[in-house]
Amino acid sequence: MGICKDIHILHVASSEKPAPTAASKPVHQKDSSQSMFLPKLADPPINPNFKPVDYVSTLAEIHKELGVATSNQEKSRLYLEQSFVFRGLGELKLLRRSLRLARQHATTNHHKLVIAAWLKFERRGEELDENPGESASHRAAATSTRLADHIPCLALDYCDEDEQQQQQQQHERWHFSDVVFHVEGDRIYCNRQKMAALSLPFDAMLNGCFTESRRTNIEFSRNGISAMGMRAVDKFARTGTIGRPSPTVVIEVMTFANKFFCDKLKEACDQRLATCVHTLQDAITFLDCALDENAQSLVGACLQVFLRELPKSLYIAPVSKLFSTQDGRKRLSAVGHSSFSLYCLLGQAAMDDDFSSDMTVKLLHFAKDCAVSSRQRALALHQLGCSMLARKQYKEAHEFFEAAADEGHIYSLAGVARVKYMRGHRMAAYSEAASIIACYKNSGWMFEEKSLYCLGHDKLSDLNTATELDPTLTYPYKYRAAVLMDEKKVHEAITEISRVLRFCITKDCLELRVYFSLALLDYEAAVRDLRALLTFDPGYRMYSGRVCASQLLDLLKQHVVQWTKADCWMKLYDHWSSVDDISSLAVVHQMLETEAESSKGLLFFRQSLLLLRLSCPKAALRSLRLAREHADNNQEKLVYEGWLLYDTGHRQEALRKAEESISLQRSFEAFFLKAYALADTSLDPTASTKVIGLLEEALKCPSDGLRKGQALNNLGSVYVDCGKLEQALDCYVNALKIRHTRAHQGLARVYFLQGDRKSAFDEMTKLIEKSMNNASAYEKRAEYCDRDLVMADLSMVTQIDPLRTYPYRYRAAVAMDSQRDREAIAELSKAIAFKADLQLLHLRAAFHECSGEISDALRDCRAALSIDPTHSDTLELYGRVQHLS
Repeated sequence: MGICKDIHILHVASSEKPAPTAASKPVHQKDSSQSMFLPKLADPPINPNFKPVDYVSTLAEIHKELGVATSNQEKSRLYLEQSFVFRGLGELKLLRRSLRLARQHATTNHHKLVIAAWLKFERRGEELDENPGESASHRAAATSTRLADHIPCLALDYCDEDEQQQQQQQHERWHFSDVVFHVEGDRIYCNRQKMAALSLPFDAMLNGCFTESRRTNIEFSRNGISAMGMRAVDKFARTGTIGRPSPTVVIEVMTFANKFFCDKLKEACDQRLATCVHTLQDAITFLDCALDENAQSLVGACLQVFLRELPKSLYIAPVSKLFSTQDGRKRLSAVGHSSFSLYCLLGQAAMDDDFSSDMTVKLLHFAKDCAVSSRQRALALHQLGCSMLARKQYKEAHEFFEAAADEGHIYSLAGVARVKYMRGHRMAAYSEAASIIACYKNSGWMFEEKSLYCLGHDKLSDLNTATELDPTLTYPYKYRAAVLMDEKKVHEAITEISRVLRFCITKDCLELRVYFSLALLDYEAAVRDLRALLTFDPGYRMYSGRVCASQLLDLLKQHVVQWTKADCWMKLYDHWSSVDDISSLAVVHQMLETEAESSKGLLFFRQSLLLLRLSCPKAALRSLRLAREHADNNQEKLVYEGWLLYDTGHRQEALRKAEESISLQRSFEAFFLKAYALADTSLDPTASTKVIGLLEEALKCPSDGLRKGQALNNLGSVYVDCGKLEQALDCYVNALKIRHTRAHQGLARVYFLQGDRKSAFDEMTKLIEKSMNNASAYEKRAEYCDRDLVMADLSMVTQIDPLRTYPYRYRAAVAMDSQRDREAIAELSKAIAFKADLQLLHLRAAFHECSGEISDALRDCRAALSIDPTHSDTLELYGRVQHLS
């Protein structure tokens, strides 16, 4: 009874959503003081990313500017700015491609290493650590040798003093020496003319009117260089290399080279020292010397290590001083290592770690000062506004947001409205938000922002409009669900929040559904969502951050039936078959709690497959790494490493891992991986035959029904592609016998190709009835419907998952066929507003061309080519409309 009371208390506390940040917490009370959920529902934060009011036009402008750019430096800047747009759209693959292009066109070592570090920062958590046991210093050494393409890879070992003396004696025997430098009692025999060639000061001393020019013995002990250092100078003068002295001696020589203006000697020392920087401690040790001696390569090597260790390195005192002080910025600038791209990357890392920290503000200020274009200034100013808003420095936030808006970043006006609201001026905030809607092309975020300053029906009306314009915004769903909860309509609240979870899994929405389930005392549903939450984020905290989700789970587990291992497998089979990925994740999470360590690898692997289906690639890669760590043997470990490589785009390496695993032991997963990798990498016309053979070999190996069903389904698809419909039909039927529900779709395709449209329709209907997530099934069934039923199925697709673009394209094509041009373009524009999709943009460009709207067609072509510069149909259309324009 006491535990039930505890759960009730937790339920009451569940209305306390995580405390709003300073950027989102309103100063006014919400609609009703009697509400449980509404007063605690955090307002949506101001997005700190670059967010053009019309991203299509912005992408088109950047594409046009790239076409006329005259230098690689300018192109690199434009590709970097293009990456800002894609980040704001949440298109991470396109963001990375733009960064790669920015690096490709970078003209300085500084920009190359900064953008390379930025790419690595974007991929954090995704790299395959090939040798987990390898020391950090060895991994760092491997990375640092790739510093910059222009730094030669010199040997890292060095000679001791005896070796130096032996080398000097050899030089004396093999080379003509006509001048002796006396340093600390040692004699260094040198060639006068070769030493004179080091610099003008040396030439003047040895060949000019100074007394040294007439002497063969020169006292040189008071020039800040040791005998070993002078021998290295002599070696460089004779051979053009400094040999292998210790880093301490090289630093001494570099200081000497600076003093006597020996530029080539200094460059050699600079490059030699750059190869010695492996770890954070190395970089910190060499940093001051590098800056004092203006050693660009060495500073670059240190900078690369600091960037590689972001954000941790920002909080190491010497690094913090370098990046966040005016003196540090001046010193970096003096060696050519200060830029907008550097401070923008540092600011991004600092924001991810602590949005309101002093470090974040300083770095964003430097980014603003280094900005060289309107877009760069707009981004830095907008992010400064967001940071100041989080710090409750409203006056400064207002100024930065307005300055960003003046640079053309209209979204920053939402920040202006939010600042007014936070300062207690609700009506002024409302007027600001309303003026944005009145002056600019309407977007979902505009109505979402305006809703924050409304009450009652007007608020809900604005939120409904926001969802209609941009269904990816989660706040409207959360607010409507909270309203329903406060009206005691708990089931309706769960239905509302589940609408967004069908196509967009977010932790805050899952958390809210946990609270709603607790209100119904539906502990099984609450436990299911908690387990899914902990799969996405094992350290997730609830109740305003006061309670670990795992603690709540421990409490609730006492109120649900505890399944045996056999029960879990049966439940997993059921949920997998019904395409209920959240429930499947929950079952796997429970199994991992009790499974023996040796068996966890397979479960983590299944977890990764589910996470990929839910479009959570980073969480999936984390699970794959855990699968590798828990692999029962080396053969299994190789398979998981192969999948890690495959999922990060390294197909050939994945193929090699699969082959290595097969050489150790034949297994289902190894053959399955090899088939997948081969299908993606081979251009051989006979590849399909090889893939069929590999899948057949996989099916001969032991495995469970879940994976064999997938293999049969894939095999059926290959048979269909090869025109072998009877074999494909057998595969799909056998897959359905072991309850691989997705095989209904393959079977429908076979029936359709055989001319049996009705059977195809019936198969897709079965899939719709069995699947929890059935948007794709409705979409596929539309292909087999009579025309009058197609629209109904596609409407259902959009209702379930508005991110699927085929329904918009189909409806637009139907309207265009009926010569309703405006309607067709408007239908495509609905989806383009919240999804940057190549096919949508290409189709709208074609419709604009047909309507004679050449400038709009050009704009859409350019935006489409920003997404895929090689798309042949768009390139052809672009050439056509360019000619017309």
